[in-house]
Amino acid sequence: MEKITTIGLDIAKNVFQLHGIDENGEVVLRKSLRRGQMMIFFSNLSPCLIGMEACATAHHWARTLMASGHEVRLIPPAYVKPYLRRQKNDAADAAAICEAVTRPSMRFVPVKSEEQQATLMLHSARDLLVSQRTALINAVRGHFAEFGMVVSQGARNVHLLITIILEENNDDLSASARSALLPLATALLDIDAQISKLGKAILIAHRKSDVSMRLATIPGIGPIVASSLSASIPDASLFKGGREFAAYLGLVPRQHSTGGKPRLGRITKMGNRRLRKLLVIGAHSALYSIKSGKTDTPLAVWALSLLAKKPFKLVAVALANKMARIAWAVMMQNTIYQPTPKGVASKMA
Repeated sequence: MEKITTIGLDIAKNVFQLHGIDENGEVVLRKSLRRGQMMIFFSNLSPCLIGMEACATAHHWARTLMASGHEVRLIPPAYVKPYLRRQKNDAADAAAICEAVTRPSMRFVPVKSEEQQATLMLHSARDLLVSQRTALINAVRGHFAEFGMVVSQGARNVHLLITIILEENNDDLSASARSALLPLATALLDIDAQISKLGKAILIAHRKSDVSMRLATIPGIGPIVASSLSASIPDASLFKGGREFAAYLGLVPRQHSTGGKPRLGRITKMGNRRLRKLLVIGAHSALYSIKSGKTDTPLAVWALSLLAKKPFKLVAVALANKMARIAWAVMMQNTIYQPTPKGVASKMA
């Protein structure tokens, strides 16, 4: 076999497809491997460049192959698609990855460590439980509304209904209705306890990370947002600037420009959906604090001037954009955020 310089690897659960080329770009390898054959093959292969889509298990395989001496680059799946020719299959996907990984303008996803992935798993598990809690709350409220008992929206207000369910001597609810709602109330209380445990685990991970602690100095960014940012962005230097980082999160206007006439629309909503959601939620919290007059920083003055002429939610998205830019500066320059006349971060001692 001629010397392989680049391999496009299409990963899956059991069968993996390889497409390799030499230094002249000639195809010298087309091969499929079972999961158990992967390490045997790559351990006996001379170090080369390996490209993979940044999808499920990609970070695990990247760390494993890098330990064998190979250079691994992860590519966003959307960036591989333009290189796919005609029909889609595993062999064609591997060939497209092999071509995409050699492009000089290609953007790559940094490989996450096991600790960073574990932190993100805490966030994923918490998000899942929060969605299940919301579903249970809506179910309990809906069932009680059938009996004319309506409470305001929110997790706090539903505890009044849970109390009624748990009180067997309460005549507001029949025995049959109580037996139907009791499992929902029990599940809701259990999920609340589990969410609290995950929140404490996230706080511990946040305090262990220097980057996360520095990110938490930014207005509107707390432990949850900071730990998610620090775990999701292992290397801020992959972005040329704060605006590019905000664009990666989908917080910049969508362009539809032609003929030298710029046309800007709503935000693109591309990139990491979870980070964008967390930043927008944090921006809402920061705006409420700014409106109450608790802060008079340059950032607050800018937000108030924008609130005077724009809707609240639009300003929240604009503030989330600015928070993302500040977060990039904090990560890139090893700084904490301190309000200054120029609104920039200051160097740590």
